[in-house]
Amino acid sequence: MNASLRVREWCTLVVGVVALHAPLSHAQSAAPPIPSIGKSTLVAAIVPNYPPFEYKDPATDKLMGFDVDLGEALAAKLGVKLEWQETSFDQMMSALTTKRVDVILSGMTDLPARRESVNFLDYITTGPQFYTVKARAGEFASTDALCGKVVGTSRRTSFPNDIANWSGEHCVKAGKPAIKVVGTDGSSDARMQLRQNRIDAAVQGGETLPYQNSVEQNAYAPIGQPFLSQYTAIGMSKDNAALTTALTAAFNQLVADGTYQKILAKWGLQQHAVPKALVNAGK
Repeated sequence: MNASLRVREWCTLVVGVVALHAPLSHAQSAAPPIPSIGKSTLVAAIVPNYPPFEYKDPATDKLMGFDVDLGEALAAKLGVKLEWQETSFDQMMSALTTKRVDVILSGMTDLPARRESVNFLDYITTGPQFYTVKARAGEFASTDALCGKVVGTSRRTSFPNDIANWSGEHCVKAGKPAIKVVGTDGSSDARMQLRQNRIDAAVQGGETLPYQNSVEQNAYAPIGQPFLSQYTAIGMSKDNAALTTALTAAFNQLVADGTYQKILAKWGLQQHAVPKALVNAGK
């Protein structure tokens, strides 16, 4: 082999190695473009009374929480402004179906019964959790001890029916007295009634209890594990397929670039992550 041939082969090898280790071009590395939602502002319904998902800073009255941070991150991916519209839980579904808001981003559970008019983008795992005040934890060595007791939970959620169904399976079928379910005006009211000994136990999303204990000096003790597996979701109108597609793509980009995981970690919700956007996956 002559010298000039060896030089050409060496140059070819070097070029190949450089190309192999060169950074991807912008076109190669950039995420696929997110479809437009057809407007410059995304209006989101929120009920700021469910920490750590949404609440108001007592000092500044500013909206805070996991859903607030997630909403802002999604809006940034979509390239739109985010406008929060505070409402009551009872009004959220009608606000969406009458197009006063574009999405519900307020700790709503994806339930089949709600899907007649709403699509759900499931973004975190959840599940109803029995708990009591720490001082009474010894009375509830297992969930069986709940049979015949008074259990409070927000009447606006699926939890009253979930408790009744659990009671039918685990108490009534076993020949034990049923749980008496008391509907409360939200989770904060349930906790107040629990502290006042007006109820024996309460139920709220298991992912929210650690936060509540962090601000109330470990006042509450879980009873068993969450007794159902559910998803918390963003609600979107069924007749807005473009928004569903765009939000799904935006959420998946937040997962891919690590933003989703950072927001979860900020609010202590890492163990409730989903691997990717799920649509109408709740049971």
